[in-house]
Amino acid sequence: MSDLHELKCEACQAGAPMVTEQEIAQLMPEIPEWSIIELNGVSQLERAYSFKNFKLAWAFTDRVAELAEQEFHHPEITLEWGKVTVRWWSHSVKGLHKNDFICASKTDLLF
Repeated sequence: MSDLHELKCEACQAGAPMVTEQEIAQLMPEIPEWSIIELNGVSQLERAYSFKNFKLAWAFTDRVAELAEQEFHHPEITLEWGKVTVRWWSHSVKGLHKNDFICASKTDLLF
């Protein structure tokens, strides 16, 4: 595993630089289970995690929510029976920032 999970999110405001295609190419191998999707013209990182039951999925959701509060960076989390889907993107820049890759890596560590 990379050291990406050891980094801290930086304050990100409107106008902050999104990651470049070159940066994406360097960062994606560090979070190999994640995909970049586009919704309403906004690039987002997405990964689905599988669990044996609802309670385990719920507990994971709680850990991701705690991470989001610690980093002050908040994803979309979808909880289903035996499955949690997490999507990270930076609302302020309407796309992907390095913070999203940091949080994706930290989410993997929680799993």
